[in-house]
Amino acid sequence: MNAACVMQVPMLMSLWDDGYGISVPAKYQTAKENIAALMRGFQSNEEGQGLELLTARGWNYPELCKVYKQAADICREKHTPVLVHVTEVTQPQGHSTSGSHERYKSKERLEWETEYDGIAQMRQWMIEQNIADETTLAALEEQALESVKQAQKQAWIDYLQPLKSDVSGLIALLQQLAANGLSPELANIAQSLSDAKDPIRRDMGIAIHKALRLTVNASADARKPLLDYLHAFNAINGERYSSHVYSQSDASVLNVPEVPAQYTDEIVDGYQVVRACFDANLERDPRVFAFGEDVGKIGDVNQGFSGMQEKYGELRVTDKGIREWSIIGEGIGAAMRGLRPIAEIQYLDYLLYALEPMSDDIATMQYRTKGGQKTPIIIRTRGHRLEGIWHSGSPMGMIIHAVRGMHVCVPRNMTQAAGMYNTLLRADEPALVVECLNGYRIKEKLPANIGEFTVPFGKPDVLRYGEDITLVTYGSCCRIAQEACDLLAEHGIRVELIDVQTLLPFDINHSIVESLKSTNRIVFLDEDVPGGATSYMMQQVLEEQGGYQFLDSKPVTITANEHRPAYGSDGDYFSKPSVDTVFSTIYQVMHESNPAKWPSLL
Repeated sequence: MNAACVMQVPMLMSLWDDGYGISVPAKYQTAKENIAALMRGFQSNEEGQGLELLTARGWNYPELCKVYKQAADICREKHTPVLVHVTEVTQPQGHSTSGSHERYKSKERLEWETEYDGIAQMRQWMIEQNIADETTLAALEEQALESVKQAQKQAWIDYLQPLKSDVSGLIALLQQLAANGLSPELANIAQSLSDAKDPIRRDMGIAIHKALRLTVNASADARKPLLDYLHAFNAINGERYSSHVYSQSDASVLNVPEVPAQYTDEIVDGYQVVRACFDANLERDPRVFAFGEDVGKIGDVNQGFSGMQEKYGELRVTDKGIREWSIIGEGIGAAMRGLRPIAEIQYLDYLLYALEPMSDDIATMQYRTKGGQKTPIIIRTRGHRLEGIWHSGSPMGMIIHAVRGMHVCVPRNMTQAAGMYNTLLRADEPALVVECLNGYRIKEKLPANIGEFTVPFGKPDVLRYGEDITLVTYGSCCRIAQEACDLLAEHGIRVELIDVQTLLPFDINHSIVESLKSTNRIVFLDEDVPGGATSYMMQQVLEEQGGYQFLDSKPVTITANEHRPAYGSDGDYFSKPSVDTVFSTIYQVMHESNPAKWPSLL
């Protein structure tokens, strides 16, 4: 509501208040037991800044009509947010079946709720106003009840109808296989499925897997029809229940053509690369706009938008208050209406406050609607390496496990970040881009096609070729890894260094396992806690890509310690992976493989 008041959004918000938050009464929830009373400080002033507060009783139909008409008129005519506090609301069935209100409401309260139930009160009002008599209302109620029952029945029939055909097909298959001598028990499974009342797909899955267990010792040819059925069954239901986590349209990020960067001899600071990228995209596409903490007037704390507000106006490059949830909320709404918002969360630490709408709303939108709705918001932030307990975290494991359905980009420098922004602004998907916090003053070449070149998602970049061991990393760790690789080369250890570039998607063409086939040793490096994103990368390469079968040495992870980074340069050195950590870890792996060539370092 604070954000709505700041921006004077013509938003009508309802607070339906039964005096409880699930089972906990208002005296434990809200100061003064009345949220409307607390909101009076937001009441509009003489200049019209703030919101309007209105109250209505939930069981009083004419009062609700009057108040909501007034609220809508204020929103539309004054462009002012309105909060309608609906009091004396009843809750006929409690919050849930497990939280029945009989468990926490008094007998007197329940009796009052029965008397002041909204439907009962409206019925009484209609009789008093001669809108309808008792006989007419009773007939309408009976008709409505019957209509609902019929609709419920028809919905169940419509759901079961295609299932009956599928179940019959499976029963026929099981009976045929039993008759062919595969296993007489298959006939019993078929009969159980036939006897079941309204079997659903879960029952079919259980029957298939039971049949597979019973026939595990049969020949492959004899079981082939059953396995073929299972594969088709899983494919159909995979599409039905697990598809469209990411875009499957022509505008998917995976379909954006790769356009290589055309480098010039001009060398600039990293922040100037991303600034030039944003400038080019703001000029190219009027739907693009940026907003967030310190984005407008000062052009963000690291100057990525410096000068952009003056050039494109306050509506397209604008400041927001320190309220991450509402920043993401604004971005969601704008993206769903066809705009291309770049929502900035100043530091990766602050993303914790934005993670809930990212996880619940953005990441699930495509899946929940099977691609019917799109939320192509870009969330820009910065993190990884710095010195101190704040603004230095890199909780990438937490993030990637919370936002499946979004893309997560971890560029090693600002040029790669710019290419990723260009890719995303040509696609229809949401993403988080985590820039390197310590990379804005590092010199980079400025591409001539700064607003046009793209970076492909899910395609790692080999930064250094080698034959002895594969090192997989991303973000700020790439620079540490490169320095360590130089030192290792002096000791005859040739490292193949790979930057994954995006954690979601991760190595879609399985290029990392191809490196592992050559080196037979692998190390995963990042600044997350032990068991964080390095474990995710290991699972992807060793399990998903089958890399385990090519290992000659134990796979290793190099991570930060299991606490926030300690303060200062010393704290950073002892809290996060350093060049020395990377060198000694990789050297010891090679020592184990050939102690004569590489004597123990430690």
